[in-house]
Amino acid sequence: MTEKEKMLAGQWYNANFDPKLAEDRAIVKDLCLELNVTKMQDLSRRRKILREILPNVDAEAVEILSPFMVDYGYNIFLGAGTFLNHNVYLMDCAEIRLGKKVFVGPNSNFYTAIHPLDIVKRAEGLEMAKPIVIGDDVWIGGDVTILPGVKIGSGSVIGAKSLVTKDIPENVMAFGNPARVVKKIGLETLLV
Repeated sequence: MTEKEKMLAGQWYNANFDPKLAEDRAIVKDLCLELNVTKMQDLSRRRKILREILPNVDAEAVEILSPFMVDYGYNIFLGAGTFLNHNVYLMDCAEIRLGKKVFVGPNSNFYTAIHPLDIVKRAEGLEMAKPIVIGDDVWIGGDVTILPGVKIGSGSVIGAKSLVTKDIPENVMAFGNPARVVKKIGLETLLV
């Protein structure tokens, strides 16, 4: 198996020293740089660049503010109506799936990579990646960090500055470090 195939299969892979993965990252980071210096009013150019960065996303159906950064781009899936505010980083070594109408606050980070605790293995450049899955209609506040393997259920709200280390069920409010559920929310909560 190639290192990329190992990465996509959720196995330990050489993230730092594999030439193909390094090339994939360099290409998409150059595209992100190009997007980040393209005027917000130049929608057609921004959408063209976004289609190159995110081949599995309908660039016309989402809004992404600059600056924006990813590691590969091809592991990202965003539902229609999703909004990513300034300075969102998606470390997509594994799939990152955001449902429809997900709102992500500024300076939020989605990390899929796990590194070995063993010093020798870490120095060899090994890592493993676990997917992140966010349901529909989720609101993620500013400065939120979501760790590898986390799932957040539809309709939930994650408070600003939270560190999400474990799954969050649907229709709840969670916040803190680590994030914990503080209350259930539903239609009656939204109408108050």
